[in-house]
Amino acid sequence: MLKTSFSPPFWQFEGHLQTIYPSFFRKISLSYEKERLELEDGDFLDLEWLNNDSDKLILVTHGLEGDASRHYVTGMIQKFHEQGFDGLGWNCRSCSGEMNRLPKFYHHGDAEDLRAVMEYAIKKKGYKEVVLAGFSMGGSLTLRLVAEKPELLPVEVKLAAVASVPLDLRDSVEELQKPIKRFYMDRFLRKLEVKIKQKSVQFPDNDFFKGEAKTNNFFEFDGKYTAPLHGYKDAFDFYAKASAKPLLNRIKVPTLIVQALNDPFLGDKCFDLGKAESNSNLKLLLPKEGGHVGFMQSGQKSTYVEDQALSFYHDLKKASE
Repeated sequence: MLKTSFSPPFWQFEGHLQTIYPSFFRKISLSYEKERLELEDGDFLDLEWLNNDSDKLILVTHGLEGDASRHYVTGMIQKFHEQGFDGLGWNCRSCSGEMNRLPKFYHHGDAEDLRAVMEYAIKKKGYKEVVLAGFSMGGSLTLRLVAEKPELLPVEVKLAAVASVPLDLRDSVEELQKPIKRFYMDRFLRKLEVKIKQKSVQFPDNDFFKGEAKTNNFFEFDGKYTAPLHGYKDAFDFYAKASAKPLLNRIKVPTLIVQALNDPFLGDKCFDLGKAESNSNLKLLLPKEGGHVGFMQSGQKSTYVEDQALSFYHDLKKASE
């Protein structure tokens, strides 16, 4: 692990500001070309392409209740697009503005939709180099993709870069239950409860969606919905099995992990690699500043994470020459 630093705007002097301001006010609009990917299980995923007629692709995964238009997705795609890459942001089930067809949603422990997107993109356009990037929950999915079945990872995938990842889900959930941070959790829960109500209309005979949708915390929501809908015994089983940290020692491709030490979403267990400390494929950066998927830099349009991801790519290219 490497403690490092950068200079956020002077008025973003603490983690909450570094989290909230970019979320609401950092705008990077891209001229995406939209495509719907039909899945084998009858559901669909909506893809957002930024084409450059390239043989290189940056594939970016958004966070919980985000989408491909979020600033951290578009910022990373723009950064690599300027270096000649095609860009692809994708929307998890239910996150593109249209509810998905099946009862299940998406969650930290299931990277198979990301795998489907990756494999489809490589097959469709014949990319020779693929960079995977993910933020928050999208970072969990990206890490799980490269770690869970490393033997199935296409040779075209050259590296992964993730940031603000709740490596230990229970630790992150407990952090968000602290009084000063509950407004983050409440915001997520209200969005998720709207979707549960939509599912109750979509599937009126499904017992999972009957009754009051309101929950008081993630433990309740994940115990009532996430765990049973996706095959876990309860919330604690979900947190244990869906956390990315236990899988990190299996990663075989160069992987950059950036965690701000003032990230209001992350507890102490999210700032080390655990048993994977000796995995030479991993590079963990721990800047003091950055907040949660913020990382804005004083006087710069790009973020610290975007710059570090691109530098990581160039350093690996030089080392392989």
